[in-house]
Amino acid sequence: MARPGAEGDSAAMMNSRRQHFSPIAHLGDATLRFVGDTGAMFLFLLESTGRIFSSLGQFRKTIQQIYFIGVKSLSVITLIGLFTGMVIGLQMHYALAKFGAEGFLGAAVALSLVRELGPVLTAIMITGRAGSSMTAEIGVMRISAQVDALRVMDINPIGYLVSPKLAASIICFPILTAFFDLVGMAGGYLTGVLLLGGNGGTYTYRIQAYMKLSDVTGGFIKSLVFAVVVCTVCCFMGYYTHTRRDAVGPEAVSQATTAGVVTSCILILLSDYILTSLLF
Repeated sequence: MARPGAEGDSAAMMNSRRQHFSPIAHLGDATLRFVGDTGAMFLFLLESTGRIFSSLGQFRKTIQQIYFIGVKSLSVITLIGLFTGMVIGLQMHYALAKFGAEGFLGAAVALSLVRELGPVLTAIMITGRAGSSMTAEIGVMRISAQVDALRVMDINPIGYLVSPKLAASIICFPILTAFFDLVGMAGGYLTGVLLLGGNGGTYTYRIQAYMKLSDVTGGFIKSLVFAVVVCTVCCFMGYYTHTRRDAVGPEAVSQATTAGVVTSCILILLSDYILTSLLF
């Protein structure tokens, strides 16, 4: 015969064991959710890519997204690119002057921008300006049942909402990256030549002499990968706003927007490291 209170002691022991193993359980749960989200995001990308050319109406919507993602981002890209080039010019001139190599300033600025800073900073700026808007727009449509309304009207929501954004991102990211690089080189010229008194001919000659086609190609490949990453992550977060565990309604949209921007920036830096190790 069980002694009085034995069942209570057993339950207490089970609860203590659950609390003891709770970190492992949380780690396993987080791992399973990460794997599931990664697989779902990949399938999301495949479907949105396959529906880019699903109808003639996609072209008009893609042009609208090119204007929103590309044209409206020119001002912030110009500002950030100019000051980035000016700062690199100052820092590189200070470092090169220690070795008597101020004449290599143009090559140092150009290679830093084209190989690394141009694609990364462009992608991060577009994420903050356009990526957050993508997530919020699709998230609001999801919680207000507009996505379900599209399905009722026999319109594929991913093809209608995501595919034009993906196509526009693939077009705009390399163009904006090239523009960022050019403006950054001009900023380095302002600092190194006009402000610090360097030789303008030497500045431009070093760029032409040391810039290779592989450097430019690698920067464009990075920008294309970043375009796919940013658009996929931001649209995915917005499309599945209603499945979030941490919030519902408008708060879920804000949480999804934050998660989309943060996750995109992390993946930009992670993929940048992987691509740099493979391409250069």
